[in-house]
Amino acid sequence: MFGRAPKKSDNSKYYEILGVPKSASQDELKKAYRKAAIKNHPDKGGDPEKFKELAQAYEVLSDPEKREIYDQYGEDALKEGMGGGGGASHNPFDIFESFFGGAAFGGGGSTRGRKKQGEDVVHTLKASLEELYNGTTKKLSLSRSILCKKCKGKGSKSGISGSCYGCHGTGMKISTRQIGPGMIQQMQHVCPECRGSGEVISERDRCQQCKGNKVSQEKKVLEVHVEKGMQHGQRIVFQGQADEAPDTVTGDIVFVVQQKDNPKFKRKFDDLHIEHTLSLAEALCGFQFALTHLDGRQLLIKSNPGEIIKPDMYKAINDEGMPQHQRPFIKGRLIIHFDVEFPETGFLSPEKCQALETVLPRPNKQSSYMDLDECEETTLLDVNIEDELRRKEQQRQQEAYDEDDDDDDEPHMRRMACNQQ
Repeated sequence: MFGRAPKKSDNSKYYEILGVPKSASQDELKKAYRKAAIKNHPDKGGDPEKFKELAQAYEVLSDPEKREIYDQYGEDALKEGMGGGGGASHNPFDIFESFFGGAAFGGGGSTRGRKKQGEDVVHTLKASLEELYNGTTKKLSLSRSILCKKCKGKGSKSGISGSCYGCHGTGMKISTRQIGPGMIQQMQHVCPECRGSGEVISERDRCQQCKGNKVSQEKKVLEVHVEKGMQHGQRIVFQGQADEAPDTVTGDIVFVVQQKDNPKFKRKFDDLHIEHTLSLAEALCGFQFALTHLDGRQLLIKSNPGEIIKPDMYKAINDEGMPQHQRPFIKGRLIIHFDVEFPETGFLSPEKCQALETVLPRPNKQSSYMDLDECEETTLLDVNIEDELRRKEQQRQQEAYDEDDDDDDEPHMRRMACNQQ
C-alpha cells in the first residue's frame, strides 16, 4: 500500500494531550476535548499553546482514517502526508467554534478566525482637465489607524484579554425603563465598560504604547497616479490601505476623480469642445488663429480657401480630443463651435453698401417688378422675442385666474336673484 514499510513513531501523544485511553470512543473524545478546550481557551486566560495542541489532537483522533494511521505508524506518518495531511492543517479557533456551534462563553462567541470586513475610506480627488489630459501624480498625506506594533493588536502585554463581565462579551448592554403603567421600554446601547469590544484588559496588563486600544495612528503618504483620459467619477483604489483593526480584513482607500471645469475647453466623452467668435470679414474672407492646447502645444486653426463660415457652424479636428483611458494614443476630436459677430448699425455708409452689393450675391429681385409706389410703408422695430413670450404667458395666466374668480361668483349671484323674487 505504501511502497515500503513506514518507520513507526510515537502514537500515544495525542491521547495523553486529551487525557483519554487509546480505547476511547468518539463520545469520550468529544467530552475530553470540550472540557480541556474551555479550560485552556486564550479568551479565558488559558495557555494558547496547550489550546493549539488540543485542537490538533482532536482533529486527528476524531477522523477514523487519520486515527487508524496514527495508531499504526504514529505522528510522523501523518506529517509525511499519509492519510491526507497532518493534524495542524486547521485554525484551532475554527475547530473550537465549529465544535461549539459558533457560541462560546455566555453567547458572546469568539471572533478569532472569523474576520469581518473593514470599511472602505472614500476621498474626493479633484483634477483639472489638463491633468486628466496629460496624466499626473499627486502625493496625499493621510492619517490612519494601524495595529499597535508593540502588542501586535492585542492591547495587552501578555497577549491575553478576558471577556467583559458587564456585557458577557457581547459588547452591548440592554437597559429597561418604565414609560407608563404596565409599559416597559427596552434600550440597547454600547457597553461602557469595554466600549463595545466585548473584552477587558486589566490596568496592569495594558500595552504601554497603545494604552490597551490595540491601534495607533500613522501618517501615510500615498502617491495617486491619475492616468491619461480618466473620467469624472472614476475610482482609484489602494487595496488594504484603510484603517486597521483587530480581527478585521482591512478595507480599501478609494479616491473618486472629480473633474474641475476648464474656462476654455468642455469635455464630452472623448471629445473636446471650444467656442470661437469670428468677425463678419473672417467668416466671409477666411481666418486663422492660434489655439493653446491642454498640453501646451500651439495649434494653427485656419479655414479652407474660399470657405464661408456661417453662424452656429461646427468644425472638427481629428485626434486632438481627450486620450482614451489606458489607450492614450487614441484620441477623440477637437470640435469648434463658431459664432459670427456682425457689425453695429450705421457701420456701412451708403457708398460702402453700394460697393458691397457689387461683390455679394444678388438678392431675389422678384419684388422689383412690382409697383412699389402702391405699397404701404412700414417701420421695423427692435424686439426681444423671449421677453415678449414671457409677458404674454403671464398675461394669459392672469386672465385664466380672473375667469375662475368670475365662475365662483355666478352661483352666489343666482341665489341672490332667487331670494329677491
